[in-house]
Amino acid sequence: MKTPELLAPAGGFDQLAYAIHFGADAVYLACDRFGLRQRAANFALADMPRAVACAHERGVAVHVTLNASMTGDDVAALPAYLEALAEAGADAFIMSDLGAVRLAKRHAPQVALHISTQASCMNAEAALMWYELGARRIVCAREMSVADIAAMREALPDELELEVFAHGAMCMAVSGRCLISDHVNGRSANKGYCTQPCRWTYALVEETRPEERFSIEEDEKGSFILSSKDLNMLHHLDDLARAGVDSIKIEGRVKKAYYVATVVNAYRQVLDGADPSAFDRDLEAVSHRPYSTGFFYGPAEQAPHGPEYAQTHALAGTVEACEARADGLFDVRIDLRNRFFEGDELEVLSPGKPVRTLVAAALRHVVAPREVGAAGGESDAAAVREGKGAACGESDAPAACEAKERFAERHVSGTDESLEPVSVADRATDSYVIACPFPLEPMDILRVER
Repeated sequence: MKTPELLAPAGGFDQLAYAIHFGADAVYLACDRFGLRQRAANFALADMPRAVACAHERGVAVHVTLNASMTGDDVAALPAYLEALAEAGADAFIMSDLGAVRLAKRHAPQVALHISTQASCMNAEAALMWYELGARRIVCAREMSVADIAAMREALPDELELEVFAHGAMCMAVSGRCLISDHVNGRSANKGYCTQPCRWTYALVEETRPEERFSIEEDEKGSFILSSKDLNMLHHLDDLARAGVDSIKIEGRVKKAYYVATVVNAYRQVLDGADPSAFDRDLEAVSHRPYSTGFFYGPAEQAPHGPEYAQTHALAGTVEACEARADGLFDVRIDLRNRFFEGDELEVLSPGKPVRTLVAAALRHVVAPREVGAAGGESDAAAVREGKGAACGESDAPAACEAKERFAERHVSGTDESLEPVSVADRATDSYVIACPFPLEPMDILRVER
């Protein structure tokens, strides 16, 4: 039985770096055109060589989504786009349009073709047709059950891989092909501009009494009759493997690095043999709707009652550096994202390790050196920013290099920088230092209970 690979979303360099750091085997991402997440922090086409190099340095594949509905203008612009992505080193294109597939075979034949869930492939004959057209992986329609996938697998050649979404947001439309956003406000989900109106609150209005609103459910907040529960298959990965699934996919609809890191970490460790129950609490710590198993074991469930989203923890910050102290403790320097107080209990997320807890002790604010020079000249901090590229070595991967540059912007060696004792860390993106009983690594995550 093959253990499925883990495929994680990457909406920008932060998300990409954390998906890789916490154990994804591959990442899927979009550029500024042709993806279905136009509201996300997508990559510019010019950034793709750097993004691909960042992933390949760590042995991680890059799959580029080109699965928007294609108009004539789109396909006219596609050849140059495909050639640029192939030159950047993309490993696969995720596609659903036949014309786009035809162009990809002509203009980027070295790039693997993966068929998007948008194609609604849910039977072996359709999968074989895509295979004959050059596809090497099918992202199964979300409406398929575990039994359906197993039956389809039996009828397919071994070299045609199957991939399924295992975690994340679900759409109330067939394989995500929804018209509600386009109908309500002219922003097409099938072109990447979904405003998620299925998550809005609705009420019943009678035609002759438009001023009166009637709850569809007995709930003063209205009804979420179109809103699906989120998918969570963490406890059922063995079933997917037995069904012949080669790759599991984490949906990351416009999610931040904290979400990506937390969910990737959970699935990576369970795929590597950890008990899934140990990570249930982690999946509650990130923003989500009520969980279900989607269509894998029967009809998917809706979430008709609020609250629409729940989240038990917030990202406190990410680790920048860690130094041993003379007293046996460690000074951990944190890039702050959300406020916490001295004495708060923080939880640490590290790749391949169980969640650890610590008390935020000896909290200090890193006070930057002179923001304006004594004679009104250039500040020390500005001088570091001007020369920040020197922090990177020739062997550094792009993600590591970018992390060093961000650190260099805040940190100046020498005695000018000072640590000011404080009772609360409350200046987001500033650096703070706490005393920790165990060492941490750069890019470890600290979270605080809300």
